[in-house]
Amino acid sequence: MTGRRVPAVLPPSLRAWFGVIATLATLVVALLGVLYAGHDQPGRVDRWIIEPTADSVRPPWRRVALALDFLGEPAGSTMLVAAVVAGCLLLRRPRAAVLVVAGVAMAVGTATLLKHLVGRTIHGDGNLSYPSGHTAFFTALALVVALPATARLGLGRTASTLLVLAAALVAGAAMGWAQVALGAHYPTDVLGGWCTALAVVPATAWLVDRTADQRANMVRSERR
Repeated sequence: MTGRRVPAVLPPSLRAWFGVIATLATLVVALLGVLYAGHDQPGRVDRWIIEPTADSVRPPWRRVALALDFLGEPAGSTMLVAAVVAGCLLLRRPRAAVLVVAGVAMAVGTATLLKHLVGRTIHGDGNLSYPSGHTAFFTALALVVALPATARLGLGRTASTLLVLAAALVAGAAMGWAQVALGAHYPTDVLGGWCTALAVVPATAWLVDRTADQRANMVRSERR
């Protein structure tokens, strides 16, 4: 072992920025949860978006939507997470691998908890819909990949923030489109899932860094 410092998965220069982003995302999740608690019908915004597209997408785009949906299911998400973790370990980034597992688990776990707390359903069949767990998962996966990547690339604060947010936006929009197109979620469910990941992942990254740094300091102290 050498004394080389392990790069943070949430670079110090981004902590304040993503603290603000996580706070705003938390407020959005809470506001939408209060607005749609116990509802079983789409809201005004949902109706404006959903009526011409819900469960009406046709091949070949339906196959694309189904493929994206599979990536958010247990089998597909497990394969994705395993592949990303393996890549982190091959690159000798164990802290990033921990973030992948912890960040995704926290985002999906939070979304699942919120579903039961909010109690919003879709299609009147008791399926809990807010927030979208698929969207939370895919957005979280993009975040846990993009955050360590910015540290590795050595980008500036603005460029790093834009890269991470762009990755989250693309991933969330792709999975969100699939969920709305297949009629599995309302658009506001998708927004709630996206914001859930933005709220949870930065906090998880900070906790991973803090825990790893404290452990490294303890090891160094024991060697002295």
